[in-house]
Amino acid sequence: MFTFKQFVVEQDRCAMKIGTDGVLLGAWAPIYNHPFSILDIGTGTGIIALMLAQRSAAQQIDALEIDEAAYEQATDNFENSPWNDRLFCFHAGLDEFIEEPEDEYDLIVSNPPFYSEDYKTENQSRDLARFQDAMPFEQLLEAADLLLSEHGIFAVIIPFKEEENFIALANEFELYPLRITRAKGTPTTEIKRSLLAFSRNETTDLPIDELVIETARHVYTQEYIELTKDFYLKM
Repeated sequence: MFTFKQFVVEQDRCAMKIGTDGVLLGAWAPIYNHPFSILDIGTGTGIIALMLAQRSAAQQIDALEIDEAAYEQATDNFENSPWNDRLFCFHAGLDEFIEEPEDEYDLIVSNPPFYSEDYKTENQSRDLARFQDAMPFEQLLEAADLLLSEHGIFAVIIPFKEEENFIALANEFELYPLRITRAKGTPTTEIKRSLLAFSRNETTDLPIDELVIETARHVYTQEYIELTKDFYLKM
């Protein structure tokens, strides 16, 4: 299990364990539009939805998970959290979920699978959690376009090398970058991840910044501490 300041996440049944990516997105996703409803696509352990329950006053926080074991785990994690009345997990694939959309969401988040075919292993659950063929970017953007409210925000974390491609694809769905943060492990390493937020309105003044996580092993930068201190016990 993983213990945060206000909640605990069990992860023994999930193929994809809690990692920096999920925590980054959960802490970073913009909530200044005061979302009433939030959707976490491919929730895994439920970590991002739980972080957003802590950060926001959203009354409806839905999560979507296709893997049965992960779905059950996320449901348990939601039930055992202080916000169990606001969190709900659907056991479905994204294609199934958008067939009959009932709601629009003010914030949609996803830490999507993004490993190519070359990385396939013998563990099917882990592969499903990790690989882009489980949730192509086009499908994710199509769903965001369909489910996002008029003034909603769509936020993702993806490999930096996919950033340009993802923004171009989003443009086709008339979703435009609102904020970009590029994350790297240390000051000397390459940029590894892009945190991207989109809205339906084009912005002329796009804020782009960089986040360095640590200066040495377990020596975290002030920016990373500021971002995650409400969650990590030792921050």
